[in-house]
Amino acid sequence: MPERPLSLVLVGAGKMGSALLGGWFGRENNAGTTTIIIIDPAPSAAAEAAARRIGVRLNPPLAEIAAPAVIFLAIKPQSLDQAAPQIAPLVAPETLIVSILAGKTTANLKARLPAAQAIVRAMPNTPAAIRRGITAAYPTPDVTAEQRATADELLSAVGRVEWLDDETHLDAVTAVSGSGPAYVFLLAECLAEAGAAAGLPADLAARLARATVEGSGELMHRSPEKAVARLREEVTSPGGTTAAALNILMGESGLKKLMEAAVEAAKRRAAELSG
Repeated sequence: MPERPLSLVLVGAGKMGSALLGGWFGRENNAGTTTIIIIDPAPSAAAEAAARRIGVRLNPPLAEIAAPAVIFLAIKPQSLDQAAPQIAPLVAPETLIVSILAGKTTANLKARLPAAQAIVRAMPNTPAAIRRGITAAYPTPDVTAEQRATADELLSAVGRVEWLDDETHLDAVTAVSGSGPAYVFLLAECLAEAGAAAGLPADLAARLARATVEGSGELMHRSPEKAVARLREEVTSPGGTTAAALNILMGESGLKKLMEAAVEAAKRRAAELSG
């Protein structure tokens, strides 16, 4: 969270909005320099708790809200049309819009928020809840260096930030890192089911699979100098059990083809959400 005074309106306080709040107020000396207002007709319990704990204003009358420095859009993409008429009067020419709405382009946002000029479109993922997320972000040409720095501080409070030069890459980002945690969880789920099918008690198979995915992710996190292919090779002895399994997973119709098809489907759906 920026140390300089900042006024921010957070539109949407579901899982991702609450994760962002946790990141912003998880650092020292934030609450005294930032004024946050939450707009959400059905805020999460975490958002309500944050409002009580740190003095965040929750759903004040819109007429009482002055144009903020930042409006952070964290609603569902399908809710934009309903929310835009309420948000539009809060937007001043100098207001920075930060949007994490999957599929909604900067052109979509400008059409619904006519006064908006500076827009950062971003895609975080759910590990933001533990501040281990990854966010890719694209700034429109009207975003100033100071506004980009503000957006970077807000987004980096919940993990790493990668900046893009091309907005069209965001649909693929959504398909890879935005949706990616679900793919990893499915891997753990399928590994557990395969273990049970191989004869293990289901609860033991679930614990083994979960711990394996957790530990492998942490090992990858602590080995940034190594390519993931190298980490895989280090586990694989020629002619061993892992190699036998990888012959299936890396076969012609194996995991690579399935993942390419899955990412393409998610990318296509992200594009369909625009408009």
